[in-house]
Formats: sequence, C-alpha cells, structure tokens
Amino acid sequence: MELENIYNQFSKHLVEQLKYDKVSDIVKKFVQPYKKLMSYYTCAIMEVETKFNVLSEELSMQYDRNPIESIRTRLKSPESIREKMIRKGFPLTVESIEENLNDIAGVRIICSFPSDIYALANSLLKQDDIHLIEKKDYIKHPKANGYRSLHLIIEIPIYLHDTKKMMKVEIQFRTISMDCWASLEHKIRYKKDLPQSDFIEEELVECAKISSIIDARMENLYTMATDLVQRDPKEEKN
Repeated sequence: MELENIYNQFSKHLVEQLKYDKVSDIVKKFVQPYKKLMSYYTCAIMEVETKFNVLSEELSMQYDRNPIESIRTRLKSPESIREKMIRKGFPLTVESIEENLNDIAGVRIICSFPSDIYALANSLLKQDDIHLIEKKDYIKHPKANGYRSLHLIIEIPIYLHDTKKMMKVEIQFRTISMDCWASLEHKIRYKKDLPQSDFIEEELVECAKISSIIDARMENLYTMATDLVQRDPKEEKN
C-alpha cells in the first residue's frame, strides 16, 4: 500500500511537471515572441501617430485650421488575429502572423473634408521612410454596402536599441460623416439575430449616398466661405 502511494505521488508529480514543461515550452515558443511582435506593432502605431501630429501642426499653421479632427489607434486583439488566420487558412505561428496579416496595427484619421484626406495621404507618402504596400480608394469607388474610406497599407521603420525593423500599418482615412456612417452601420448590421432584410441593406446604401452628398456640399460651403473672407472688400463695393 505504501509503495502504491509512492507510485501515485510520483505519477502526479510527473504529470504536473510535464504540464509545466509543456506550458513553459508554449510560452517560450509562441507567447513571448507574440508579445514581442505586438510591442513592435505598438511602436509602429506610435511612429505613424507622431507623423500625423506633426502634419496636423504644420497644416494648421499654414491654413489656419486643423484638417485632422481626430486620430484613433488600435491593435488587433488575439481573438481577431486567431479567427482571421484560421479563416484564411494560414498557420498559427508568429512568423505567419507577421507575414500574412496587414491590419494588426491600425490608425484611423478622421478629417473635415474629402480633400483633406487626399492631401494628408499624399503628404505622408512623400516621406522617404514610408513604403506603400497597398492602396484602396473606397471614396472614389465605394463598397457595395456604401462604405467609403481611403485605406493605405504602409511599411514604416521602428528603431530598436540594436536594429531597425520595418513594420506594416493599416491607415484608414475618413471624413466625420464617413466615420459616423461606418460606426452606425456596424451597430445595425451586426446586431444579434438580425434576419436578412433587403430594406435595411438598401437604406444603409442610401444613407451612405446622402452622407457623400453632405460631404461634398459642406466642403463647397467651406470653399465659398473662405473665398468670401479672402475677397477684397473694395472689390465687393465695385
């Protein structure tokens, strides 16, 4: 009986040790490299955000207004990364994540007018440390559901203590109305247990068109107001 107890205790210790070794191995092989990769993406977000803060400061001085309404950043969650990797059939490794996913690091720039979007995007892409990987213009060519935005996938260097590393960042440019539509569309479309409704789909597209009209008219009004302010009062009298 004593021998059996010793055997059971030894077996329990061996199983616990094996579990510990397995967990430790997983941590070393995946968790730590994953956390390191995510820290790199965080650094890349900071670099992009700084660039837009500098552009915002410069342009606000030049044009007496700030073309950037807000800057938002996000790092894709582990759950979202896992789901996308599985859905696309990629191996679930740190190397595969870095190679195959372009939208882990995200920066969203909310602008006043559509022209601000293109001005800011062009200013960014002129910088010699920015490498454009992909550009999708959903403003000139909206998605079927009405979604509008300008998407850039870029590579930007981050400088570590002993090396330089190029990291991918997705940048989305939207106007206030584009962002409002996208936010509300997400709340409506992804409501739990929502049955298929052609009416809702059509209304969402129609709202996107109205949003586009508002953008164009508001920008036109701003241009007219600017022209009136800059016009010589003497010419007005004549």
